[in-house]
Amino acid sequence: PEDERVSVQDMYDFLVWTDKGKAIPLDEIVQIKTGHAFTEIKRRNGRRNVQVTANVTPRSQSVEVINDLTENTLPALMAQYPGLHYSFEGKQADMADSIGSLKLSFVFSVLAIYAMLAIPFKSYILPLIVIVSIPFGIIGAIFGHIIMGFNLSILSMLGIIALSGIVVNDSLVLISQAVHLEKTTDLEPKEIIKAAGIQRFRPIILTTLTTFFGLAPMIVETSRQARMLIPMAVSIGFGILFATLITLVLIPSLYLVINDCKRCWKSLFAQL
Repeated sequence: PEDERVSVQDMYDFLVWTDKGKAIPLDEIVQIKTGHAFTEIKRRNGRRNVQVTANVTPRSQSVEVINDLTENTLPALMAQYPGLHYSFEGKQADMADSIGSLKLSFVFSVLAIYAMLAIPFKSYILPLIVIVSIPFGIIGAIFGHIIMGFNLSILSMLGIIALSGIVVNDSLVLISQAVHLEKTTDLEPKEIIKAAGIQRFRPIILTTLTTFFGLAPMIVETSRQARMLIPMAVSIGFGILFATLITLVLIPSLYLVINDCKRCWKSLFAQL
């Protein structure tokens, strides 16, 4: 009865009936020890489940805390208690799911960019030269987060996806001019890419600087209202700045390499 389960003493006074019909208090036949235990036992997939929650202060160190748990604390607990398993749920699980979907979105966006470039260029190779600036934009975005002291977040990933469509503009401007000169002049590939670089240097630099300095006020903003958007601005601003510097050197080099490969391929078939 519920009225006999009011206090701990009720448990000591609980009567146990023997086979001879005699009632004996529970504390006379067993040794009762007090301790701590869960008020309820939760299970998940048939296994006992314990939920542990915590808040990280400051929040910017959440990644370091999780890495320390997975590398040091949790392996020690699993070695001490065989059969123990763990998983991150809540915001951490939501972030992992979001990152997985963002990876798929990123791949789709790169393929879409390649397809849209291949149609006007009428080439499978030139679009590859253009989109090769995307990885360097990502590197620049990561460096930007390191410089500004931010951790990569979902908004950072969204900024990187947006960056993928922005950084190709500089490469596209340069390669488009080179293709135009290739069709309208009799210059050698080296002279073509040199002329294209000279003619498009100013537009490329101005576009990059206006984009970066347009995002600069948001990057250096300290108010809590703008803090959510700062990682996205850092990804785009530093990504396009770094990718542009690489583009001005790497894209002309790749253009010349591709032309040398084409020339060797044609000479090889001519000999056959």
